[in-house]
Amino acid sequence: MQSLFNFIIEPKDKRYTNEVNVGDKKLIINTSIEDHKFVSRNGIVKSIPLVGETKIQVGDEVIVHHNVFRRFYDVRGNEKNSSSYFKEDLYFCYPDQIFLFKNKKWQAPLDFCFVKPVIDNISLNINKEQKHIGILKHGNSSLERAGVHEGDVVGFTPSSEYEFVIDNNRLYRMTTRDIAIKYENKTNETEYNTSWASGSWRAN
Repeated sequence: MQSLFNFIIEPKDKRYTNEVNVGDKKLIINTSIEDHKFVSRNGIVKSIPLVGETKIQVGDEVIVHHNVFRRFYDVRGNEKNSSSYFKEDLYFCYPDQIFLFKNKKWQAPLDFCFVKPVIDNISLNINKEQKHIGILKHGNSSLERAGVHEGDVVGFTPSSEYEFVIDNNRLYRMTTRDIAIKYENKTNETEYNTSWASGSWRAN
């Protein structure tokens, strides 16, 4: 079973991440289908498209757009699946809705990349995160050709931060054009490490 142009995927666990573990207890942090922040972004590839080439293979874990697994209410108040729904917990996924895939290690397809925020050690602002500066954690081939490599400190354009949680790390998904500068003199930046607790991020 293969789609012509789309991947077919299934949720890795559940469609929504409505619970977190606190010790030996489970804490419910969301009860709504409408908040996209709690829609699962993790899927498993069941089938690849017939048309086009891809490095993504069947069985790979993928990070996808929140609308793939999302449910919503129509104008009559009826709960509906997204237009990506296929059947029996299977979903169509456009190639540009896959932002990261894991085949031994995480890799970014197309022109996507992921940046981890860094600590602001200078400003007296209560926000400990430096604005528009981070460490490139997952790059892509176009950035490599431009001399921007994973581990480099980069500057990015305002409002390009699309937040994801990957392996318990808060990262910003961006595209190549959002990376504005590579800082050659910033080599000792500290990653802004956070942990998920009671539905919010806390600095460690």
